[in-house]
Amino acid sequence: MKVVAFNGSARKKGNTQLLIDHVFRELTTRGIDTETVSLAGRPMRGCLACLKCFTSQDKRCAVDVDFVNECVEKMLGADAIILASPTYFANVSAEMKALIDRAGMVAKANGDMLARKVGASVVAVRRGGAIQVFNALNAFFLIGQMVVVGSSYWNMGIGLNRGDVDDDAEGVQTMQTLGRNMAWALERLRG
Repeated sequence: MKVVAFNGSARKKGNTQLLIDHVFRELTTRGIDTETVSLAGRPMRGCLACLKCFTSQDKRCAVDVDFVNECVEKMLGADAIILASPTYFANVSAEMKALIDRAGMVAKANGDMLARKVGASVVAVRRGGAIQVFNALNAFFLIGQMVVVGSSYWNMGIGLNRGDVDDDAEGVQTMQTLGRNMAWALERLRG
């Protein structure tokens, strides 16, 4: 089994990645392969609403000048997907939003091709706005007919400077529980 996480932070090794790492530790101890795809430094444009993906139905976005199609391929090859984003003005990062819109549209155009995969969101936040990010990430999974995994609290960790989320004991525990819950769901669904 494989879980791929998409890190929407502009910082490759910031708090968002640290939260993903806490989830991944739980998954790898259960023999589940993991991979992180960082969106940092990989500019992506939003959906053009050209609807060519509905015409071609080739599991690809018609805009092929960035790496969204590479991300879509990784989603297709995974059993579970984690979308992780920092909180930017009470929303996901621009790169994460572009990925959500374009990968989501391609999935819809191809018969909900991500349906019944497992999905989970991870949010890094300094103070406020995390619930809106959490909802935006989960909307991708829910509209795609995916199985959404939760934790003991909203899947978020609090911190500003790199490493601060590791001082958020409840956030760390939430990520650990999320990892265990994701492993449990994968074992039951893929068993």
